[in-house]
Amino acid sequence: MLKKCLSTLALALIVTWVASAQDARTVVANASKAMGVDTLKTVQFSATGFDFALGQAPNPSAPWPKFIEKSYTRAINFETPASKVDRVRMQGENPPHGGGQQPLVGEQPVSQTIIVGSDTPWVQQLEIVLMPHGFLRAAAAKNATVETKTVGGKKYSVVSFLGDNKAKVNGYINAQNLVERVETWIDNPFFGDMPFEAIYTDYKDAGGAKFPMHIVQKQGGYPIFDLTVTDVKANAAVNIQPPQGRGAAGGGGGAPAAAQATSEKLGDGVYLILGGYAAIAVDFKDHITIIESGQSEARGQAVIAEAKRLIPNKPITYVVNTHSHVDHSSGLRAAVSEGPTILTHQLNKAYLEKTLSLPHTLNPDKAQQNGKKPVIEGMGEKKVLTDGTHVVELYHLQNFGHHDGMLIAYFPKEKVLLEADGYNPQAPNATPPSPPSPFTLSLLDNIRRLKLDVDRIVPVHYPADNRVVTMAELTKWVGRTTTN
Repeated sequence: MLKKCLSTLALALIVTWVASAQDARTVVANASKAMGVDTLKTVQFSATGFDFALGQAPNPSAPWPKFIEKSYTRAINFETPASKVDRVRMQGENPPHGGGQQPLVGEQPVSQTIIVGSDTPWVQQLEIVLMPHGFLRAAAAKNATVETKTVGGKKYSVVSFLGDNKAKVNGYINAQNLVERVETWIDNPFFGDMPFEAIYTDYKDAGGAKFPMHIVQKQGGYPIFDLTVTDVKANAAVNIQPPQGRGAAGGGGGAPAAAQATSEKLGDGVYLILGGYAAIAVDFKDHITIIESGQSEARGQAVIAEAKRLIPNKPITYVVNTHSHVDHSSGLRAAVSEGPTILTHQLNKAYLEKTLSLPHTLNPDKAQQNGKKPVIEGMGEKKVLTDGTHVVELYHLQNFGHHDGMLIAYFPKEKVLLEADGYNPQAPNATPPSPPSPFTLSLLDNIRRLKLDVDRIVPVHYPADNRVVTMAELTKWVGRTTTN
């Protein structure tokens, strides 16, 4: 009897799935007809608006910082498929507040070409798949299903299929058979299974196809693009070629391997770890403290491994996080998997607790695999770590526009200062900006306020030529001879 019931249930589920798949084909076909998908082979559009720097907010409660899109042109060939974007960015936060290489001086041209091949990463393919016409093409080729949902009092047919990264791709189709939203999830070393969505409104006719005149893309819950379309050319002559000398963007099989960690002794029991974002390991009497964990899980693991090699047979008790920007916090999940306390400014505490606890199932890291949860400790304006021999002074930078919860680490015996994003050294023959970066000026002002006797500076964004950065270089960069 039980076997018969299970067979009946299984048959019912199969019938339901087949019906859903058949309904999905109908929904996709109707939307494709309404939007002119079958006749739209290529599209070229121009826009103005804003882009936003993912994970570079000035504090955990703010959106990603804004930049102006002075011009934006994109060409898409849906049949290849391929995409090419040419845009010009300008500073959008005045005064500068947050990361993303602010302040941006003048106009910054940016180009991106994606030619989809067999090894193109899914996250790059999504730049085409998340477009309304790209979504409908993908849904027609996949085993899509459909369900009815009401969102904000509005009824949608939600068409879904599984992306190449095993995350669902959902398209919300309204009563007029227009795609209003496409959502999915992508892997991020800090945010885990990070939501990626695109919102389309203000559809207009463009050469027999329907095209949205307002496009908003979001990642991690905040916009990364907000574009107002000014011109659309359907089935324009589009010739998208790989960038010279690089091949097709998206080819090459994933991220490069992390550079091997190297080290240098700064003083007795104090080690500079290079090979990526700079970090410092300190040999306390009964434990290790690491300052900064790098820009990825691989870098975090490399820093931890090098610290353990330099200082064997001692546990890592603290990993100090200078600030919560994505590139300075993506190595923290490697620290979480090891179990030490992450020490940061109190402004970042709740944010790191929440973010480092997010699911990371699309590309599980060690913290996800072993079920470890973050242990976060917040500090105020100053904290001293010492065992009676070694001393590390941690200070909160005041009036520092790059991040409101920024820490620096000062080693009084060695006269060494580790800092992040106050001074990012350029080539030795580079011309200093005029006026100087307000972040660099603030760093100098804080050093003077705190009366720190600094000989050597360790920028987390270490110079490409691996030179020793001195206090004299820092003051010369902003046209000062002293900070006192």
